[in-house]
Amino acid sequence: MRFLIAPDSFKESLSALEAAQIIKRGFEKVFPHADYELLPVGDGGEGTVAALSANMGLTEMSKKVAGPFGSEVKISYTSDGKTALVEMAALVGLQAIPKEKRAPLRLSTRGLGELIRDLAEEGVEKLFIGVGGSGTNDGGIGMAEGLGYTFFDEAGDRLEAIGENLGKVASFQPPQGLAELKLPEITVITDVANPLCGENGAAYIFGLQKGLAESQMGEADKAMHHFYSLVSPKIIDVPGSGAGGGMGAGLVAFAHGKLVSGIDYVLDLLAFDEKVVTADVVIVGEGKMDGQSMEGKAPVGIARRVPKGIPVVAICGSTGAGSEQAVEYGIDAVFSTVNEPADLQTVLAEAETNLERTAENVAALIKAVGKLSNQ
Repeated sequence: MRFLIAPDSFKESLSALEAAQIIKRGFEKVFPHADYELLPVGDGGEGTVAALSANMGLTEMSKKVAGPFGSEVKISYTSDGKTALVEMAALVGLQAIPKEKRAPLRLSTRGLGELIRDLAEEGVEKLFIGVGGSGTNDGGIGMAEGLGYTFFDEAGDRLEAIGENLGKVASFQPPQGLAELKLPEITVITDVANPLCGENGAAYIFGLQKGLAESQMGEADKAMHHFYSLVSPKIIDVPGSGAGGGMGAGLVAFAHGKLVSGIDYVLDLLAFDEKVVTADVVIVGEGKMDGQSMEGKAPVGIARRVPKGIPVVAICGSTGAGSEQAVEYGIDAVFSTVNEPADLQTVLAEAETNLERTAENVAALIKAVGKLSNQ
């Protein structure tokens, strides 16, 4: 037997590599002599840099930039001097924002714009930015300020570049000298295909998990639409523009970025199609599988590219409404690692134990099914 284990990270608990190693441990208890290939992936969110950097020969670096609360922080990225890769989550990742401070309309993304300018000044020619896993909903206005843009209300007063002020923007001024600076060619790796606005947009679909109250969603969506009607109307309905709380749209509108599907782009760089053809079973996974997962998250993206006849099994931290649709996207079975009611902190603390136990049980089921098919 040959197992290809290709999980995404389990948000707030395990990296993609850690998840892959734990799943392998569970399977080895049942299939000790099987062949295993670990292919941890990222779809534009947390773990994307780790999944790609080794394959691209990039070295880890860091710079000081403005943080989500205004004070200076270090942002990690990888680079070889000409090519660089960074995750938006390294600056404003949801898992790094304490629950009591989760306010997606107040957090600043200015530091990402500062990093882009710094890398441009250093001669970086290609920049890959993963925009998943953010705790913000600012449409990239903060990032634009970091590039040098300024925004004004109807009275001509300068506005703080945060999501809370998107609906107040009446005009803006581009930075001087940005064209001469020659920004890198920016590829925006998106982990979802959601548009910027509407019922399937950034505020309505992702706002709640970031700390946006249900009562705020309508106004936040309206403000985002107002802002981009002024800045770049064509981007509003583009798939992926709603990723990263609208950062997908911001990087296109203000930094001439190009949106690409996260998981497909990552799988191409990891030569997935060559590696999967010899697998007997493919194991995928993520922290929570629900309806959002069907919008292009890693497990579904991987399943779409697995050849017919090779079973795909998902092992996830939890499942939610919409996870039953996974079978329509090529995932044969979905297993949750949570085996009893528990609060979130307990679930996160026991993530490793639960994942290994579930992997072992899944492996035992695969072995039993194999015996039945041979009868």
